[in-house]
Amino acid sequence: MKIHASPRNAVHQEGVGLIEVLVAVLVLSIGFLGIAALEAMSLSTNNSAYARSMATINAYSILDAMRADLTNAKAGSYNTKVTASSCPATGNSLATQQLNVWCGSLAATLGASSTTTGNVSCDGSGNCAITITFDDSRAGAGGGATQTFTTQGVL
Repeated sequence: MKIHASPRNAVHQEGVGLIEVLVAVLVLSIGFLGIAALEAMSLSTNNSAYARSMATINAYSILDAMRADLTNAKAGSYNTKVTASSCPATGNSLATQQLNVWCGSLAATLGASSTTTGNVSCDGSGNCAITITFDDSRAGAGGGATQTFTTQGVL
């Protein structure tokens, strides 16, 4: 830093002082912390959105499988609850095989835990409710430990 006298004997300062640099670094640090917090929130919200998208895809998946086996679906062969941690055994019927595949898909996309469940409930006229429950605790603020997703469909 140079200090020199002007022709009028006034003192002028040139350059940047140490305190000014420290204040600038402090302001930038606070800004970077804000950006890091925003990024963390963005990642957790993205994980939650991904889980809801997977629940939607799985709900439509079982509905499409039931449409392929329409007679048994309307007869109630698919009306059951599956838990992703213990999928039902595949049997000889198409319904039990489809439910086993659906349960495996729930486990792969939403977590193979006892909190990940899928419930199919159809009446005789083909009106169905698919309810999927999963753990969404990774969502951060606004997310809950358990999310329930229900889709209504007609076969």
